[in-house]
Amino acid sequence: MSEISVNAIPPPPPPPPPTAPQREVVIETRALTKRFGTVTALDHVDLKIRQGEFLAFMGASGSGKTTLMNILTCLDTPTDGHVLVDGADLATLDDEGRRVFRAEKIGLVFQQFHLIPYLSALENLMLAQHYHSMADEAAARAVLDKVGLGHRVTHLPHQLSGGEQQRVCIARALVNEPRFIFADEPTGNLDEENERIVLGLLRELHQQGRTIIMVTHNPDLTCHVDRVVRLHHGKIVTDVATCAANCPILPARTGPAK
Repeated sequence: MSEISVNAIPPPPPPPPPTAPQREVVIETRALTKRFGTVTALDHVDLKIRQGEFLAFMGASGSGKTTLMNILTCLDTPTDGHVLVDGADLATLDDEGRRVFRAEKIGLVFQQFHLIPYLSALENLMLAQHYHSMADEAAARAVLDKVGLGHRVTHLPHQLSGGEQQRVCIARALVNEPRFIFADEPTGNLDEENERIVLGLLRELHQQGRTIIMVTHNPDLTCHVDRVVRLHHGKIVTDVATCAANCPILPARTGPAK
């Protein structure tokens, strides 16, 4: 029998590189369904959102994206199915439990701002603090400074531009240090420059590890998020990662908007 040369035996392949651990699932829906009379707004939606994601719900009017956001933020309740946040089923919460959940874990940014018109920017934030625990003027001022409005704290909403009002809205969403930020069409009423400012703020918050869920119908915003979940007739039709890693971070702090 001829001898086998050791040199003829190929070396074993190198071990595969270690895979990065997946981030924990912080929000999960299971067969989530919402009906309004005979209309099915959400139809057995299964979804997982991981810690630190920047995710967008997209779809035409009536697709179910806003209904989904309202249920995830305890502004509405499902007809069937379950929503789990940090492993806890929201169905177990009563009205007071849902209020506490929103106050402690959710920061909301609205398209229409929903600022109290007779309160200053600072007072709007301190009111949000009151519903969470106690008002802290120094902390509220610090958050307004973070969004570039330290010089506008005493201004009423009508004395602010649309972009400045939206930045107050973002500051209000941040002032209680929520676990999740939900933004419903946050740039829908803004011009291009203010859109850049608001998106820059959201991107910076994402870079700091915040979990952000945005509702939008604007496809131009998809390069600013990690993932796009598209809905149609109450169902998820696509769920894809995006090019967010290639999208430059926009400056969040600028001068007054025009």
